[in-house]
Amino acid sequence: MIEDPPLLKVRRKFARPDTKTVAAFQGVMTGHLVDALGGMGALDWRIKPLALKNSEFVGVALPCYAGPADNLAVFGALEAAQPGDVLLAASEEHMGCAVVGDLVIGMMRNQEITAFVTDGLIRDIEGILPVGLPVFCRGITPNSPVRNGPGTVGLPVILGGQQVCAGDLVAGDRNGVVVVPYNKIEDTLKQLEQIRKAEAEMEAAVQGGLIIPGFFQTVLDSGRIQEIK
Repeated sequence: MIEDPPLLKVRRKFARPDTKTVAAFQGVMTGHLVDALGGMGALDWRIKPLALKNSEFVGVALPCYAGPADNLAVFGALEAAQPGDVLLAASEEHMGCAVVGDLVIGMMRNQEITAFVTDGLIRDIEGILPVGLPVFCRGITPNSPVRNGPGTVGLPVILGGQQVCAGDLVAGDRNGVVVVPYNKIEDTLKQLEQIRKAEAEMEAAVQGGLIIPGFFQTVLDSGRIQEIK
């Protein structure tokens, strides 16, 4: 007899950055994070905050694979989540129906989840906004999903063009969402110190009237620009 596959595969135990490390990323601009990661790490640009006034967050990634038109895995992740987690639901960018609505977002708040991110759609915006939880998605629809599975919780997913693993650091703001792989968190934190300093210096120079940055002046002086007449 062929057995039915499991409805959910759940991984609860994984390495996590400690609270002090997560707190060190609080308030960091996503653009600075991308610079610290070598110019990459952001999710697809279409994944944006539902409310601009409530878009800044940082936390530990708890990814789930819900699949198209299904959200059983979201409930599995909700049950497995720890306070401070960011719940990320991969739906294969399904545009036919929402992944979650306001009631599930309210449950996430009750579980002390930091934010919800999906590559799909959400519903019930009137009810979600008062909850106050940062929600990132690709759009809004009234259509609702089913809860059939199969799905995964705590296993790697592809979401917004990036691999997301449990224990990664995730941050968001008005510009979008950035994922810092677990094994790059410490190095990224060190890089941020240099990037903040360089950004501050450049900002001061621009405010002081800078027009041509030094790197491009070097190009101009290199003799490798061909003028076309």
